[in-house]
Amino acid sequence: MHSKNLKGWNEVKTNDSWSVFKIMGEFVDGFEKLSKIGPCVSIFGSARTKSDHPHYILTTDIAEKIVDLGFGIISGGGPGIMEAANKGAKKALGPSVGLSIELPFEQTENPYIDDDKSLHFDYFFVRKVMFMKYAQAFVVMPGGFGTLDELFEALTLIQTKKAEIFPIILVGKSFWKGCIDWIKQQLLSNHNYVSDIDLNLISIVDSPDEVIDILTKFYDKKGFNPNF
Repeated sequence: MHSKNLKGWNEVKTNDSWSVFKIMGEFVDGFEKLSKIGPCVSIFGSARTKSDHPHYILTTDIAEKIVDLGFGIISGGGPGIMEAANKGAKKALGPSVGLSIELPFEQTENPYIDDDKSLHFDYFFVRKVMFMKYAQAFVVMPGGFGTLDELFEALTLIQTKKAEIFPIILVGKSFWKGCIDWIKQQLLSNHNYVSDIDLNLISIVDSPDEVIDILTKFYDKKGFNPNF
């Protein structure tokens, strides 16, 4: 029994070793395509948001205005907020990038991604590197666990100086207020797990014009580079 189980374990380890080449392939493909696109803003939010929801409509408007400012748009490539982001980029005739991954609510790419800017990933961590490395800002709409994961990944990398500081803009004050209040109370005031400087990384807004104002002020006379 022990010998049989050990054989199975060794087979798993061998498969893990070969998966390194698939991971490398995803990195190489992502770096080659995204390095040619130019400055972009990553927009995150729920895949479950319907096209008639105010958050969807707001996201499309925000993406259009960001493109008018000179940026491309990067989304997760799926439905909901991601579709709205790519739709706004397409309407404004700007670069529309989709970094898709097969998930229960994201099984197909949305139709607003540029044909030459569509990438598919099997590994979440590779996908998140692409979101971070080539984004000049994060615009975070209301969403679930995936949205929070991407938000806190960015905050952690900037906090630990593994990535350059760039704007992290939360859209929807009523949605984000409870989360930020909890961070201020529990992580900052009660336990000192974070600092005031860490909280300064975050802006909370309600309108497209506020998003544009933050981006304009941050990048006034500042060059665009990959974040790490």
